[in-house]
Amino acid sequence: MYPKNAWYVACTPAEIDEKPLGRMVCGERIVFFRGPDGKAAGLEDWCPHRGAPLSLGRVVEGKLVCGYHGLEMGCDGKTVAMPGQRVRGFPPLQAYPVIERFGFVWVWPGDAAKADPALLPQLAWAEDPAWTFGGGMFHVKCDYRLMIDNLMDLTHEKYVHATSIGQQELDEVPAHTSSEGDVVITRREMSGVKAPPFWQAAMRGNGLDPEQVVDRWQRCRFVPPSSVLIDVGVALAGQGGFDAPAAVKTSGIVVDLITPETETSIWYFWGLARNFRPEDKALTASIREAQGKVFSEDLEMLESQQRNLSAQPERKLLSLNTDLGGVQARRMLERLVAQERGEGAPA
Repeated sequence: MYPKNAWYVACTPAEIDEKPLGRMVCGERIVFFRGPDGKAAGLEDWCPHRGAPLSLGRVVEGKLVCGYHGLEMGCDGKTVAMPGQRVRGFPPLQAYPVIERFGFVWVWPGDAAKADPALLPQLAWAEDPAWTFGGGMFHVKCDYRLMIDNLMDLTHEKYVHATSIGQQELDEVPAHTSSEGDVVITRREMSGVKAPPFWQAAMRGNGLDPEQVVDRWQRCRFVPPSSVLIDVGVALAGQGGFDAPAAVKTSGIVVDLITPETETSIWYFWGLARNFRPEDKALTASIREAQGKVFSEDLEMLESQQRNLSAQPERKLLSLNTDLGGVQARRMLERLVAQERGEGAPA
């Protein structure tokens, strides 16, 4: 269950710089490539001649050439040519709205007439030279809502990430959940604590003493349909926490862009945006490596969770206070899907 009338990250620009890329998004098999003007395009991954995946072909002068018999497609989904054949009368393929912005290639897998660029999640840091970003992508075999649950309730860090970002105070300090329009926000502030290993390394990289007592914060923001942006950081204790001066804190935005592949699998684009020492490529690489290890710790849990749920779909899950952010996000998604289907809002 996922809304299709929305923008999802399809890939990174580098994935389509040299050859076409086949990727399923929300159950739609799509081929992405660059047209003659260098702009990203997306078509059905289906050759109208014999049904071969166009993603197995190549791009020649901005045209997508099928790797089976050489049929050529334009960015608008119309057949351009085929060696020795007349093919301009072929019906066009479905062309998907595509936008390249904020360092990602986005696709709208639903009704193309409703694709509005203004609905893109706003990632202002991606266009600010004072910030830098480092991240990666995982293919995860789980329902995209399980990943949203995971990111909106960071209590699990104490258990799943005990050696990296977990700490006792995650159980002891309650989180508070609220809504601002369509955005669901879960906040947790931990005062006068010892920084966990990941943040000690980040403090050291930012020129701060990692042994100092800190105030730590987590502000998880769910932006429908499937983005979770988390303001995270630590500041020397008593200096204002989230609002502390830059000289005494180390912070960033954990970027989680989740794209459903099927009902039980996702493309998970992750990373950290930061505004301290943005020019330090070695620091970016070390943070990316450490963060990748943290995220990989979630994978076994999420995929095992999905296997259990798939084996016993009739069993209901129980919710606790810490689940409120994920629960509210799910309710919002249910409303979006119901609206697309022309149904009334769920009770």
